[in-house]
Amino acid sequence: MPDSEESLKKKALDGSLGKTPEAFETRFLNRLPPGGTIQARKLSLNLPRLKNLRQNVQRSILPDHQHLSKESLNNALDNLYLESTLEKEEASAESLWTTSADGLVKIRMDHSCSQTPKTVHQVFLECLEKYGNMIALSSKRDGKWERITYSQYYLLARKAAKGFLKLGLEHVHSVAILGYNSPEWFISAVGTVFAGGILTGIYTTSSPEACQYIAHDCKANIILVDTQKQLEKILKIWKNLPYLKAVVMFQETPAEKIPNVYTMEEFLEIGNEIPEATLDGIINSQKPNQCCVLVYTSGTTGNPKGVMLSQDNITWTAKFGSQAGDIQPAEIQQEVVVSYLPLSHIAAQMYDLWTGIQWGANICFAEPDALKTSLVTTLKEVEPTAHMGVPRVWEKIMEGIKGASAQAGFFKRKMFLWAMAVTMERNLSCPSSDLKPFTMRLADYLVLAKIRKALGFANCLKNFYGAAPMTTETLHFFLGLNIRLYAGYGLSESSGPHFMSNSFNYRLYSSGKVLPGCKAKLVNVDAEGNGEICLWGRTVFMGYLNMEEKTREAIDEDGWLHTGDMGKLDNDGFLYITGRLKELIITAGGENVPPFPIEEAVKTELPIISNAMLIGDQRKFLSMLLTLKCTLDPETSDPTDYLTDQALEFCQKVGSKATKVSEIVGRKDEAIYQAIEEGIQRVNEKAAAQPYRVQKWTLLERDFSISGGEFGPTMKLKRLAVLEKYKEEIESFYKEPNN
Repeated sequence: MPDSEESLKKKALDGSLGKTPEAFETRFLNRLPPGGTIQARKLSLNLPRLKNLRQNVQRSILPDHQHLSKESLNNALDNLYLESTLEKEEASAESLWTTSADGLVKIRMDHSCSQTPKTVHQVFLECLEKYGNMIALSSKRDGKWERITYSQYYLLARKAAKGFLKLGLEHVHSVAILGYNSPEWFISAVGTVFAGGILTGIYTTSSPEACQYIAHDCKANIILVDTQKQLEKILKIWKNLPYLKAVVMFQETPAEKIPNVYTMEEFLEIGNEIPEATLDGIINSQKPNQCCVLVYTSGTTGNPKGVMLSQDNITWTAKFGSQAGDIQPAEIQQEVVVSYLPLSHIAAQMYDLWTGIQWGANICFAEPDALKTSLVTTLKEVEPTAHMGVPRVWEKIMEGIKGASAQAGFFKRKMFLWAMAVTMERNLSCPSSDLKPFTMRLADYLVLAKIRKALGFANCLKNFYGAAPMTTETLHFFLGLNIRLYAGYGLSESSGPHFMSNSFNYRLYSSGKVLPGCKAKLVNVDAEGNGEICLWGRTVFMGYLNMEEKTREAIDEDGWLHTGDMGKLDNDGFLYITGRLKELIITAGGENVPPFPIEEAVKTELPIISNAMLIGDQRKFLSMLLTLKCTLDPETSDPTDYLTDQALEFCQKVGSKATKVSEIVGRKDEAIYQAIEEGIQRVNEKAAAQPYRVQKWTLLERDFSISGGEFGPTMKLKRLAVLEKYKEEIESFYKEPNN
């Protein structure tokens, strides 16, 4: 039976005071008035249970000269009492989908996992009760780590919510965020939902035109930017955004004073006159089946689509998707996670932001240049317990290790290769066994444990990947390091994960099993067992904003989401992705050819190849575009002309002295071209039939990249863009010889 309202307040006000933390040297956490630190801590209702856990705050991003008023604190406690005793009712809805921002949907309840639908605010209050005094957000400022507790996080989110209301945020209009991962991103995101708005992330690499499309489509009233560079994008398009009322800048300070452009400090003060009761009224009116997040697709086949996610999509998936990945609640072990992937993508947003609140994780923010140079440095400092990366991130780590090995002395290199070989063989032959032979334990002690420590993975037992296929070479390499990479499968339209792997549900090359309470099926299955993957459950999105036709294409009459991905399900329910319907190549002879297996086979056979893209739709035969492995510019992450150590090693083996891409492509290096032709012929020998063989290929002068337009923000190959960019090279494959 829940405590009475008065006893609950008494616990909060009298039982949770501790010693005041050290003076905060902070930037914007000054937003809590005098004594605010203590007042924030009063919201932590379970300090007796938490007192033996890690101490919270050494430094904080919040200043200590602000506090909530007594009214504010009591209102927050009233909410906690009310929401702990009353279940949120699902507003009645007839349809499983909607395309309206203020629409409601019927929740896909399943008896096997029938958790009562919850709002984001409800889940945050539960988090406060259990984890209020634990570290929530950690970021590095001027070389020192600063911390925010969950109580402080909650209070700042409320201040952000009142700031948005003061700036004119309208019901079911959006707050768009254009910036790198940071505490400000998280606080603003949660504040948006508290204020009744819709959170919309925009990729930092977006052009002004792309920003304009999204900001206009989602009716953004406020846009947050982190730098002057991003601010200039918005200033350039503001005249075309009729709903935009204000811009907030949260990392840098505007170069000049501009009307309706605020610093984060100004923004967090601006809503002080909004009564707490006003915000509470908005929060209490929210329903689990209303939209709170928009995730825009990458737009590889036209304008991006706004994927509408409900509060139940967010809160349910944050709980059960992470449970399926074996993420632990902080009572058992506080998970430490490095946040670095774009939060405008559903995978990072769900994994970092919403799952963190669900289980009380410590989210540590990487530097903005993480994907260029600094990620491993952050990993070593933080030592995460769980880590997620898109395949390209894992590939870059692999290439770095291989490069270091190539430069090591003879003895160290031999030891590394021996340890990798022993461990990989065991993990491949006995993937489900926890028994480790003596030689494997010795290899781990002498070599591999030291490498994992150097990478920052000493404490990391849960390593995930998703968003794109992983090559066999990369999976095997990390098995050789005794790092098992767990796959998940889902998409923006399924709130992220719908299938997950973990140490108990793992098969090599598989994307795991379906989440509890969810369903999956294959339709239009071919003779080999491949079919389109269809999903059903509380992960499935509400619909595409203002796109009824597209929504009807995605969700059928029975509420099943048609993913457009091809896959197989084995007898135990493990999913294997085999391709994408839209990427399926149909040759002029009518043969259906999934490109990924052939592309992967070529890259595995030829370690010098970085990217391979198969061509052949409506063509007489298959051809291929190839790029070479080269180093990346540390400032821009753009491909350079210099070959990687692995590529140089390949060159030496085949008798080439080339050190640059231009030397190979420009001079058509005979040794390299011959070696590539022989490798492709070896792949062709394994082909099921003649139509599956690559007959022509070419080497491109530059590797694929985001800036080049071949990759999207999550390093997913944009096939249509590649076809357009290299159409001359492609057409040369199919020109008829002159008579």
